[in-house]
Amino acid sequence: MKTNEKYSEKIIVAIDDTSLDKIRWIVKTTSPFIKNYKIGSIAFTAFGPKLIEEIKSLDKGVFLDLKYFDIPSTVYKAVKQAVSLGVKMLTLHALGGYEMLRNAADAAEGKTILLGVTLLTSMDKQQLAGMGLHGEINDSVNRLASISVKAGIHGLVASGHEAAGLRKMFGDTLTIVVPGVRLADQQASLDDQKRIVSPKLAFEAGADYIVIGRPVTESNDPAGVIGRIVDTLIGVKA
Repeated sequence: MKTNEKYSEKIIVAIDDTSLDKIRWIVKTTSPFIKNYKIGSIAFTAFGPKLIEEIKSLDKGVFLDLKYFDIPSTVYKAVKQAVSLGVKMLTLHALGGYEMLRNAADAAEGKTILLGVTLLTSMDKQQLAGMGLHGEINDSVNRLASISVKAGIHGLVASGHEAAGLRKMFGDTLTIVVPGVRLADQQASLDDQKRIVSPKLAFEAGADYIVIGRPVTESNDPAGVIGRIVDTLIGVKA
């Protein structure tokens, strides 16, 4: 498979697994075509900062997806530690509120891209109603996004269904990362994702980056899946 520099920077592979051998195999097979990897709470709990160091030693960027959500002073200190590890991106729950987000922005000092998580892509309108959060999903996402940006968080994680509206609201000053991405022939198997889109639709909606996990990591040919994704993006602005 021929690499494509434009997309190798924009496609992030999620390597959240409890097997270090498997993580290393996925990275080895996809690293010629991918520049950034997402480490989530499963892999970070299993392997800690050493995994970040290992990925960075390969000249790859690390997106640390721990979704910090705590009192402002605790989040401030946690962000400081993450920044010291040299991660490229870091997530926080926008539901933590303005003060928590503001503390995180102060701690990052512009050295790491902070991403506010509005609503998880595993959640739909029915689930939100069960939590007492009524109304349209887009309204909740936009409200949380506005709080994040006001607090100095100029990046957001949002589903492809909300990306276009966020891009319209905030323009090019906002970094938008879209998870829950599936190729068209993979969308019958959603796992626990509810609000998914194809890679092509995600970028057309305004995503700066897309995150793809199990369709790549559960494949016997991870590099081949990356190749198929790139093929669907020919002619798409990314």
